[in-house]
Amino acid sequence: MKEWWVQVGLLSVPLLAVYLHIPPPKLSPALLSWRSSGGYFTYKDQNIFYRDSTGAVGSSDIVILLHGFPTSSYDWYKIWEGLTQRFHRVIALDFVGFGFSDKPRPHHYSIFEQASIVEGLVRHLGLRHQRINLLSHDYGDTVAQELLHRWKRSTFFCPRLVFEPWTNTVALNAGVFFPGSGQFSGPTRSLRRQSTGTCGRRCGLMTAISLFLFSILQYINQRKKHRDRWVGALMSTSVPLHLIYGPLDPVNPHPEFLQLYKKVLPMSTVSVLDDHISHYPQLEDPTGFLNAYLNFINSF
Repeated sequence: MKEWWVQVGLLSVPLLAVYLHIPPPKLSPALLSWRSSGGYFTYKDQNIFYRDSTGAVGSSDIVILLHGFPTSSYDWYKIWEGLTQRFHRVIALDFVGFGFSDKPRPHHYSIFEQASIVEGLVRHLGLRHQRINLLSHDYGDTVAQELLHRWKRSTFFCPRLVFEPWTNTVALNAGVFFPGSGQFSGPTRSLRRQSTGTCGRRCGLMTAISLFLFSILQYINQRKKHRDRWVGALMSTSVPLHLIYGPLDPVNPHPEFLQLYKKVLPMSTVSVLDDHISHYPQLEDPTGFLNAYLNFINSF
């Protein structure tokens, strides 16, 4: 009898082929509107979707929004109008592999590439020498950390860097303290449990989906490998940092996470939202989130 993993592999090939040829679901009117209000720029032959709205008159401030895994720029739709009332320009993109941007396969997805795409968008929009604020979430936190590392030695200037909570309900991401730090490594444990369980009827399909996502999910390993680089970027920066935190966060639990955050990054300020707020404060509590963010921005 063949090894079980050989059988799974043989079954996965046709399942993956079927999965990759399933037509995408019909877009909702809201998503169609979101897409129609945006545009594309090209980064190394890849089409990258972005939105760029002109907002407040008399302000020169610009904010770039970096979304999380496995979502898209649409994560910001509930606070978009509120941001345009404060910022001259509000900009968001879909990282390659996400949302309306291209999803090449096979492809080596990396945090470094996503950071380069953000820099490419900044150049495309002619903002290279402008003051830029970053508002990041989840996967986007790590992209922001890489940008912060690069911007220490470049002509880009990021006056304020703000983080949202960096976990999600599907346990496929981590925060600024990555696996290997000894704490808050829930995502790695979750993936291990999935990979060592008994293979049932759904194993073949799950394996097919896992193969499809494998290259994007390498960001988890990248976070561990480059922890010193990315956590070090936060520890050494002179850029104002702020954390907006939902205490119902299931992976970075309250109060342990905040205690570690304040110990490692004592220069950062923190906003703790209501007890029932978890991973997506900009969706769960857009008013509370905007108040926290704008209070920080307006403190300068």
